[in-house]
Amino acid sequence: MREPVKRLVEAGRVVAVKRLVEAGRVLAVQEDQDGRRSARITLQDGQLYLHPLLRQPTPAHAHTLQESEVVGVLEPSCTLAFLDLGWAGSTRGRVTIRLTPDTPLARQFVLLCTGQRGHTYRNTKLLRVGNKGEPGEWVKGGDYESNDGEGGAPLLPDLQGQYQGSGQAGVVCAMSGPGGPRCAQFGIATRDRQGGSRWSGVFGDVVSGLDVVRAAVNHSNIREVTVVDCGVMLPL
Repeated sequence: MREPVKRLVEAGRVVAVKRLVEAGRVLAVQEDQDGRRSARITLQDGQLYLHPLLRQPTPAHAHTLQESEVVGVLEPSCTLAFLDLGWAGSTRGRVTIRLTPDTPLARQFVLLCTGQRGHTYRNTKLLRVGNKGEPGEWVKGGDYESNDGEGGAPLLPDLQGQYQGSGQAGVVCAMSGPGGPRCAQFGIATRDRQGGSRWSGVFGDVVSGLDVVRAAVNHSNIREVTVVDCGVMLPL
């Protein structure tokens, strides 16, 4: 095939795939002993997103990809996850988090954003605000088990690793430390700490949407704030 024609054919395929994604007809699927789960793949502002696996009907004429193949394209050195926060009956915005390269807590966060192990942050509540209105303000969430702060057991057997400390707003960390019994719960710092103190167990930082988290912190009841959706950004 001549090169100009080949480029046209490839461009046509990209356009066709884009239309399928925009129509909601491209899904990632995972089969297990309990049946099939599927995850939406969406295109927003020119970026592809993988949403969590759910038990839901597969649309007619859907094009399916294996979940393992889709998550296999994630680059450990620059994985971006997202949480969509909502309250008072509407989605208020997206929080995008850059995960620390290849750390156990970051890998666990991806598992809970994609639902690969059956559990997901989708529909979990934010649980508590600390130091509200003061330096070092933070918010906690991520109890995928009981949604009341008493759950959030680790999904991976060993979460110890080389983690940085930071006192800056926007850091994402394990609230009970990498070895804690509820270390799937996460914290997001919304204000800088002072006096040189730092959060430990940091495994990511917010690259966009910190204003959404701050708005959630200022909502009258933090437990009315929900992760209405979550997932990861797919490299193009």
